[in-house]
Amino acid sequence: MENIEKKIAQSLLQIKAIKLQPANHFTWASGWKSPIYCDNRKTLSFPEIRKEIKDAFVKVIEKEFGKPDYIAGVATGAIAIGVLVAEAMGLPFVYVRPKPKEHGLGNMIEGQIEAGKKVVVVEDLISTGKSSLIAVEALRNAEVDVLGMVAIFTYGFQLSKQNFEKAKVKINTLSNYDALISSALDSGYVKEPDLEQLRAWRKDPENWKK
Repeated sequence: MENIEKKIAQSLLQIKAIKLQPANHFTWASGWKSPIYCDNRKTLSFPEIRKEIKDAFVKVIEKEFGKPDYIAGVATGAIAIGVLVAEAMGLPFVYVRPKPKEHGLGNMIEGQIEAGKKVVVVEDLISTGKSSLIAVEALRNAEVDVLGMVAIFTYGFQLSKQNFEKAKVKINTLSNYDALISSALDSGYVKEPDLEQLRAWRKDPENWKK
């Protein structure tokens, strides 16, 4: 698994889906200061990397969960890659909104899904895990058996681990922050002096640079 973690990390860095700037940090929508910015939707514009991620997801799902009845994507970032995974596995697909639609039928789950069916949730990015787990809760409220979640990348925050454990959701990610830093160092994307800041941020992201 370590090989695929580093390979995916290298691909994300290569296409600048992930950017690392320890000396010139980003500001997230939450207000957090961060040396990293991740937009995995960029992978959709690169057929080889898109296929690499799709194939890796299929292997992980089959290994960890067998063959579910449905694939569910978390809107909006994981809709497209979720469709690709569902197509590759010959499964129906639905996606889950962050909140019910404010008009029409007021759906939170788009598509048709039956109670009692087994589903694996596809996500593009895990930060604290809260938005991802909203999708899981919506599916469970629809009386669907959520086998677990797969994601392209996780920052590996302790808070997210606790949130997933509390919600009793099994999570598998293709790559992670540790693999990313290792790949970035190997390729010369970052230097040894940058590592202290990068590791310090992950320990306490909310207060980094305050």
